[in-house]
Amino acid sequence: MIIARKPVTILLLLVTFIFCSARLYAQSLGDPVVDITFGSGTSTHAGALAADSGYTSYTYTSANFPSDGSYTIENITNSPNVWWTTTDHTGNSGGYMMVVNASVSKTDYFYKREVKGLCGQTTYQFGAWVGNLLRYNDISPPNITFSILKTDGTVIQSYTTGTIPRTSDSFKWVQYAFNFTLPAGVTDVIIQMTNNSNGGAPANDLALDDITFRPYGPSVVASFGAPGSGVTALNACAGTNQSYTFSVPSVTGYTSPAYQWQVNTGSGWTDIAGATSSSYTVNFKPAVAGTYLYRVATGESSNIGSSSCRVVSNELSLTINVASVPSATATTPTCVGGTLSLSASSGASYKWTGPNGFTSTSQSPVLTSVTAAASGTYTVNITSSGNCVTTASVTVAVNPLPVAKAVASSNTVCQGETVTLTASGGSTYLWTPSKGLSDATSASPTFTASSTVTYLVTVTNSSGCADTASVTVTVNKKPVANAGADKAIVQGQSITLDGSASGGDISYYWTPTDYLSGSEVLKPVARPPSDMTYVLHVMSNIGCGEATDTVFVRVYKNVTIPNTFTPNGDGVNDTWNIGALDSYPTSITQVFDRYGAQVFKSVGYPKAWDGTYNNKELPAGTYYYVIDLMNGTKLSGWVLILR
Repeated sequence: MIIARKPVTILLLLVTFIFCSARLYAQSLGDPVVDITFGSGTSTHAGALAADSGYTSYTYTSANFPSDGSYTIENITNSPNVWWTTTDHTGNSGGYMMVVNASVSKTDYFYKREVKGLCGQTTYQFGAWVGNLLRYNDISPPNITFSILKTDGTVIQSYTTGTIPRTSDSFKWVQYAFNFTLPAGVTDVIIQMTNNSNGGAPANDLALDDITFRPYGPSVVASFGAPGSGVTALNACAGTNQSYTFSVPSVTGYTSPAYQWQVNTGSGWTDIAGATSSSYTVNFKPAVAGTYLYRVATGESSNIGSSSCRVVSNELSLTINVASVPSATATTPTCVGGTLSLSASSGASYKWTGPNGFTSTSQSPVLTSVTAAASGTYTVNITSSGNCVTTASVTVAVNPLPVAKAVASSNTVCQGETVTLTASGGSTYLWTPSKGLSDATSASPTFTASSTVTYLVTVTNSSGCADTASVTVTVNKKPVANAGADKAIVQGQSITLDGSASGGDISYYWTPTDYLSGSEVLKPVARPPSDMTYVLHVMSNIGCGEATDTVFVRVYKNVTIPNTFTPNGDGVNDTWNIGALDSYPTSITQVFDRYGAQVFKSVGYPKAWDGTYNNKELPAGTYYYVIDLMNGTKLSGWVLILR
């Protein structure tokens, strides 16, 4: 069985078991002349050797498990009870391989292919990957002879693998390789693979993949600089003129060795015109970012122009890195005492220098409390991940602060007075708190004093730098007088006045002083004989004025109620004369007979009662009265009418 996939270079990438007919010098290989991978696809089976254009004496089938003497091209084996399940030897999804169920007769070939355009007297290495598919018993393991034939069938070189043993744990691919040298004048050969073991069940079932055919020659080791330096990779930076020299020690093993340097920029290897010596210098003017691969091909001078006849060195890798696009920014202008923030464009590392001995390795350094000495140019070297250094700079201005001043038209005032604030030192102003100010953005706002307050002004100059100053205005409160609620007493009684006073640094007194226990106390005792109005005076001792308030003391007279009168018309005691009742103009006087019927009512008692009711004389007898003085006092009792 053979399994193939899309062309890949195999021999330099994987562990190789190499069987050589002769080794004259250390190994170097050329590009594959043949690289048979059998292609790849999404369907399980491919056509009969369609991907490789060889031919076979076996019969093609699309069955997953070919019968004896048959083969298929598939991307996965599928006979878990007999064969190992496997994909092509590189493990690529969809890669095909050739799967062979050997013929019962061992005298057959199961694969042939003609190779043209080779070089006579040139050594090549043949290689193929093979594996035993059987999981369990294998009465006749695969044993293959690889033959290189002239087109007339003459054997140039052959190699026999010997028994390819069954593996017990999993399927294993093994590469078999050997070297051969073409006779002079021979340019076309035939590759042939022959079974040496019988087929049958279970016997001689195999997989084949990645058949390669490559020029083989002396060791060729290239390096940067002098031959044998060992340097195979370099990094450089784009944007500058640069040159690099590649070299290889003189190659031995050829009669007339020749050299051809090649470059690969991502689209495959191409010869560099004129680069035909053991060293080559490449110039970049200017260097363009990218990865450049270089190598040298060697061979006989007679056939160095054919890739089928030469070997190649190791690869040299030259990586031209893109330098960072440099930029530097700063929070400029800034002010003395402020913060200066610097920032550089992206890179791998940074080196800042600047005024006043400044250095930093941060991408975005921050300087606090800066002085005028921080003014100047800041420069940053930005190193990219490819070690390319670019430079950027930024100029910083550190402006001076204004000198803020603030004064008030008076620092000590009385409540309610108007005060003017004045600031200086800048071009714009902002006062706080702003409440009560005529204009918080004016250099000279006014306000009406209500309580002690401290104003802060922010003064900004034309550079946008700011300073602050403050001014405190002490406000003395005006005096406040409160003589208390009006009072009422009965003639002969006394009452305490409820005076109170407030304000800053005050004194107080009462007027008039008549009938007071003291005129310079807030709560004196008053005993006026008649209605009296008192005035409380509160004086500011610091010039903030005087306040007054009054309290009225009503003095009620004693009411005298006689209990008998004689309304007989003799001019003596004809009416009920109640003494002092007329001084209570809102009082209500009511008289009732013994049955509770009201016989008299008067408001204010403007006229004394004459003992009549509805203009008729009442009979002599006892009557009952209620007198409401309308000041919270009620009087009651009886009165006797005599005739």
